[in-house]
Amino acid sequence: MNQRRLFIASCVSLIATAMSFAIRGDILGQVQVDLSLTDVQTGWVATAAFWGFGLSILFGGPLCDLLGMGTIMRLAAAGHIVGALLTVFSTNFTTFFLSTVVVGVANGFVEAAINPLIATIYPQDKTSKLTTLHAWFPGGIVIGGVLAFAMTQAGFGWKAKTLTLLIPSVIYLVMFMGQKFPATEREAAGVPFGDMFKDLTRPLFILVWFCMILTAGTELGAGSWIPTIFNRVTQSATQAGILQVVWINMVMYLMRQFGHNISHKIAPTGLIAVSAIVASFGLYMFSHAATVTAAFAWAGVFAVGIAFWWPTMIGITSERFPRSGALGMAVIGATGSFATALSGPIMGWLSATYGTDQVLPIWSALPLLLVVIFGAIYMADRARGGYRAETIS
Repeated sequence: MNQRRLFIASCVSLIATAMSFAIRGDILGQVQVDLSLTDVQTGWVATAAFWGFGLSILFGGPLCDLLGMGTIMRLAAAGHIVGALLTVFSTNFTTFFLSTVVVGVANGFVEAAINPLIATIYPQDKTSKLTTLHAWFPGGIVIGGVLAFAMTQAGFGWKAKTLTLLIPSVIYLVMFMGQKFPATEREAAGVPFGDMFKDLTRPLFILVWFCMILTAGTELGAGSWIPTIFNRVTQSATQAGILQVVWINMVMYLMRQFGHNISHKIAPTGLIAVSAIVASFGLYMFSHAATVTAAFAWAGVFAVGIAFWWPTMIGITSERFPRSGALGMAVIGATGSFATALSGPIMGWLSATYGTDQVLPIWSALPLLLVVIFGAIYMADRARGGYRAETIS
C-alpha cells in the first residue's frame, strides 16, 4: 500500500470536487441564458448538486465497507468525467439537471471514501491529516474560481470552463489505478456491520450531529451568501463579490495547510469552541463593513474562524466514534451538505423579510451555540482527564 500516493490522490479528488462547485456557480448565469432556463429551473439546478452530494455521501459510507474504498473512488472519477461531458453536451434543463446530479453524486462518493481512507491509513494522526486533506477543498475553490475568472476575461464560454474539470478527475483516477486499498478501520477490527449503527444512537454523537448543522450552515450557508450581499450593499459594478469567495477560501486553505497540527496543541472540542467566537465576530463585523477594505478584512477574520470546522468535525467523529466507521463520517458529512442546501432558502427568507443587510447579523448568532455546546463538552472531557480518542479493541 502506497500511503503517500493514496493521500495525494485523495487531495486531487477533493480539488475536482471543489472545482465543480466553483465552476458550476460561475457558469450558472450564462447557462440560464443559453438554455433558456426559468428562475425555478435554475433554482433546481443550483440545489441539485448539494442534494446529490449529501445523498451519495450517506449511502457511499456503508458502500465503502461492502464494495471497498477503491471501487467507490473509481466510481467517483467516472462520475466526474461523465458528468462534465454530459454538461458540455447539455441542450435543455433535463440534461443539464441530470449532469448536475451526476457530478453531485461523484462529489459525495469522494467525500464518503477519502475520509475513512485517511482515517485508516493515519490512525494515530486522524484530525491533523484530515485537516491537511480538506485544505484542498478551499484550495480547489480558489483554483476553480481564479481559472473561471481568467477564462471569462479571455473570452472562453461555459463549456470550455466545464472541460477543465476533466484534468483533476483524470489525474486522480490514474493515481488510484492499481493501488492497494486497506480495509476500513471498523472492518479491519472485525466490528460487525450492524454495530456501526449503535454508535449513531449515543447522546454525544447526536449532539455532534446537531453541531454539524450549525458549522456547515455558518461556513457554507453564510459563505455562499457573502458575495451576493457584498454586491448588493456596495452596488459593485464589477460584481467583485466572487473575489470575496476567493479570498475567504484562500485564507481557509492556508490555515488548514499550515495549521493542521493545531489539533495536537488544543483539543478538537476546544478548538471549535474558540474558533466559533472568531467566526461569529467576523461575520457580524463583515455585515457592518463600510468600505471594501473593511469587508475583505472582516471576511478574512470570518475565514480564520471557520477554517478548521469541517475536518475537525469529521476528525471528532472518527476519534470518538470509531465503531461507527465510514457510516458515522458519512452521516456527519451528509448532514453538512443538507444543512447547506437548506440554509440557502432560509437566508433568502431572512433577506426578503428583514432586508439584505440584516441577514448576516442574525446568522452570526449560530456560532455562539457552538461556543456553549463544545465549551461544555471540553470542560466535561477535562474533568475526566482530557480529550481522548477512542480505539477499537
